[in-house]
Amino acid sequence: MTASFSVKLKPGDTIGILGGGQLGRMLAMAAARLGLKCQVFSPDPDSPAFDVVANATCAEYADVEALELFANDVDVITYEFENVPAATAMVLAARRPVLPAQKILETTQDRLIEKDFVKRLGIGTADYADVSSVETLRAAITRIGLPAVIKTRRFGYDGKGQAIIRAGDDPATIWEELGTKSAILEAFIPFEREISVIAARSADGQVECYDVTENEHRDHILKISRAPAGISDALAAQARDIAGQIANALDYIGVLAVEMFVVAGTSGPTVLVNEIAPRVHNSGHWTLDGASISQFEQHIRAIAGWPLGKPVRHGAVTMTNLIGDDILSYEQWLTVPGATVHLYGKGPPRPGRKMGHVTEVAPPSRK
Repeated sequence: MTASFSVKLKPGDTIGILGGGQLGRMLAMAAARLGLKCQVFSPDPDSPAFDVVANATCAEYADVEALELFANDVDVITYEFENVPAATAMVLAARRPVLPAQKILETTQDRLIEKDFVKRLGIGTADYADVSSVETLRAAITRIGLPAVIKTRRFGYDGKGQAIIRAGDDPATIWEELGTKSAILEAFIPFEREISVIAARSADGQVECYDVTENEHRDHILKISRAPAGISDALAAQARDIAGQIANALDYIGVLAVEMFVVAGTSGPTVLVNEIAPRVHNSGHWTLDGASISQFEQHIRAIAGWPLGKPVRHGAVTMTNLIGDDILSYEQWLTVPGATVHLYGKGPPRPGRKMGHVTEVAPPSRK
């Protein structure tokens, strides 16, 4: 039996969330404001999302009995991270609607399948090649050239599972260090800036895109997001249109992020798609305080079968991630006029760990 994907929740119904990190925490908080309950499933007993829900399941994603009991307690299931094990999604989808759908996970969990999907839509990406051995890596380098970026096809995030290959590097050594049998080689893009579009799509096909966000990474981890991005209105419209095309082609329900590069061209800048994240996204955190509706509420509305909101930005917005020891400066941020501090309730800081973020909103200038 396959559960019906026709969902229409009412206040008091329960949403199941796979994953107990900060994204799950903020989804649950958004749902609570709308009178919806959430139950979080996570194998980590210290999950920060557990702190904001009445009911939680702490079990491994391979625990079928725990998954079945979890499904029995909820009306619809969503997730805060895209690397949900396929077997987990199958067990749950047989009992309750899982949104976004399992078929979307199959597309976005594998970088090669995702790139092929985007290419079939006629949307530009970096040149790429499938790599499964040192020999195929050498052949890909010959075709694509150097520098290039090699990435594992699955389970990479925040710079993990990837490396830059430059002239003079030994492909055999890099392949061994990557520690995989399945990778993708991508041409290195000399981009002008990195941007993303947060888009929401409802079950009836309504698509709402937020203003394009410009992102600054440090050590492969997002540090600062600014909205709107410093690009032309025409290029911003192109980026939003691409996100909408992708959402429609996937028959998507919920919020997704499309990460893109802005690259120079003979007729002016254009955009190339880098990655799709089938979930709420770090680069959309600015919407919590900087827009009329946050990405988290928008996602809850979509999977509940409720109308989407029209996102209106309140002004120029800057979101700063508090990574590792940055969290120790939270009191200083509390004194900054116009700044809103979000702390995730995690344990001790460690390098590369996202501990919170700060949003600053500059109101529109008055004429």
